[in-house]
Amino acid sequence: MQGISAVIITKNEEKNIGRCLSSLKDIADEVIIIDSFSEDQTAEICRNFGVKFLTREWKGYAEAKNYGNSLARFSHILWIDADESLSGELRTILLLEKEHLEGGYAFNRLNNYCGRWIRHGNWYPDVRLRVFPKEKAVWKGDYVHEYLESAPGLAVKTLRGDLEHHSYYTVQEHWERADKYARLGAQQLAASDKKMLWLYAILSPLARWLRGYLLRGGFLDFRAGWNISRIESWEKWRKYRLAVRLRRGDTLT
Repeated sequence: MQGISAVIITKNEEKNIGRCLSSLKDIADEVIIIDSFSEDQTAEICRNFGVKFLTREWKGYAEAKNYGNSLARFSHILWIDADESLSGELRTILLLEKEHLEGGYAFNRLNNYCGRWIRHGNWYPDVRLRVFPKEKAVWKGDYVHEYLESAPGLAVKTLRGDLEHHSYYTVQEHWERADKYARLGAQQLAASDKKMLWLYAILSPLARWLRGYLLRGGFLDFRAGWNISRIESWEKWRKYRLAVRLRRGDTLT
């Protein structure tokens, strides 16, 4: 059936989900939410919007997203995170595209960091494929930073407008999330056949900082740009350092 199914995964998203769902009005023909036993008002807010709300045991990002996609009734899936929302310009363009959906659609993601929109560095432009035919893409990745693998030859059109991402409300929240992602990434690395992890622990953080802060102008976002670059670099270092420890047989605490 021609149309758009929006799919979202949630866990304690009461401060974000209302904004996300409001932006989907008239865009999504159905909204499917896969929730991992939220303990706040997420469920109540979602049900007030009349969405399809399912609670399910957490089995990983890619698995949860693919499960949500499998429930979609319409031809195209719009994947959006709970802390994201469609900008006014993007909504207008998507409404026009809905009249003749064909192939996939990508758009920029604009991040809001502690109240400031980030328009430089590694975070912008951050073009993502977010609308795609249901049968032409699948999520991959066992631990963290899952990715969407589309079918060969899928035509993708890049649209104007931004997907607004309210990423972090405080710098402390960024540090905590970076540690979480570093630990998950370390498990994935330790289980892989990648060699010389100790060398990557030195070079990868440096390359990330140079690329984002200097080459892509992260410094133009002032203090926010500095915080983003140093935390990203620290996350890279910690991920590889923890992976080295896991390879040695250490237990992470």
